[in-house]
Amino acid sequence: MMEWTDRHCRMLHRQLSKHARLYTEMVAAEAVIRGDRERLLGFDAREHPLAVQLGGADPKRLAEAAKICQDFGYDEINLNAGCPSDRVQCGKFGAALMLEPHLTAECLGVMRNAAAIPVSLKCRIGVDEQEPEIALRTMIAAAKTAGIAIFIIHARKAWLNGLSPKENRERPPLDYDLVYAVKRENPELTVVLNGGIDTLAATKEPLLHVDGVMLGRAAYKNPALLADVDAELFDGEARTQEEAVLAYLPYVEAKLAEGVPLHAVTRHMLGLFAGRAGSRTFRRILSEDGVRDDAGIAVLKNALAYVMKL
Repeated sequence: MMEWTDRHCRMLHRQLSKHARLYTEMVAAEAVIRGDRERLLGFDAREHPLAVQLGGADPKRLAEAAKICQDFGYDEINLNAGCPSDRVQCGKFGAALMLEPHLTAECLGVMRNAAAIPVSLKCRIGVDEQEPEIALRTMIAAAKTAGIAIFIIHARKAWLNGLSPKENRERPPLDYDLVYAVKRENPELTVVLNGGIDTLAATKEPLLHVDGVMLGRAAYKNPALLADVDAELFDGEARTQEEAVLAYLPYVEAKLAEGVPLHAVTRHMLGLFAGRAGSRTFRRILSEDGVRDDAGIAVLKNALAYVMKL
């Protein structure tokens, strides 16, 4: 979710669900250490509960980055061993870590020692020619030796050679049953299922077998599906898109006052009213007028007028 789930996206999603745990885009450990930390890691306190996702394969650098993330106030640190992008592969991390379970365990262990908050692992069920039944269990076992008890499992293989990142999200077959089996074999672990879930209805069956589900691009492209999360999964109250927008507007205005361009904040809203009357005009106005240098809150309100009453 690099360049997608930034702080503005997460604030919008938080207006739709008070309880869902939000995750940052993946941030390279080296960038955390050497880069602009406020830009990379900064967040609004209202985003909690919030996890930061790190990428890397150097135990020493990951430990240093984990300590920095803890000091920023995150609730969880997640190590990514599932992303198959070319950039990640060049750094020998992301999904490439599936080939290095012992190194992954070492990374996780030093991260746990460096930070007092929970450390989790997001992984695939295997990569390339690996047998998922063996690869996933090997990774789980290795991570357990490092004291890891939270696993987010994307229930499909990744092909590091031959498939694009997009194809790696679609073409390798899903194997939920393998993830369910791992949970049965390790009842003490928190197992979260990821991959192929694009509606709240689709969470019902998995939640009979695992502890949670993670939504990625489905929640980004159709944020409205988060509006019912609290009512259906957390015994809370549903929130309408209108309520979310009214709660989000002061945040947009505050960011505009700080000099943040309108499109940087509103680009995450494009799918919010998908399927509703006026949604096409809403998207067009934000996509065309919202990118102008002088675009202000009036542009957003004009777009919203086609889908809701302010």
